[in-house]
Amino acid sequence: QVQFVESGGAWVQPGGSMRLSCEASGFTFWAYDMSWWRQAPGKERDLVASIRMDGSATHYADFVEGRFTISRDNAKKMVYLQMNSLKPEDTAVYYCNAGFSTNRFDAWGQGTQVTVFS
Repeated sequence: QVQFVESGGAWVQPGGSMRLSCEASGFTFWAYDMSWWRQAPGKERDLVASIRMDGSATHYADFVEGRFTISRDNAKKMVYLQMNSLKPEDTAVYYCNAGFSTNRFDAWGQGTQVTVFS
């Protein structure tokens, strides 16, 4: 079955950096666009960044543009999110899924908690 395992979340001070990783399984990874999402307490899950199946194009939400970078390794079935210049409002649980503008699968992983505090 489709599975996503996110990791790399931690506590960090504003201005810090962090790299999230997502290991995907249960589908033909290289044939799917991939994306990162986040959900803050009491809020809906929002799309953060997405990448085409071959890495040829990326898209970022306005609120992370210029600070976050999404990448992927098709051989390892991994997708990454490099986060720089972190802000307290980036605090959320981060998830990955297949898809470029919407999630292709209903299954979600457990997510990884990112907390930015001063």
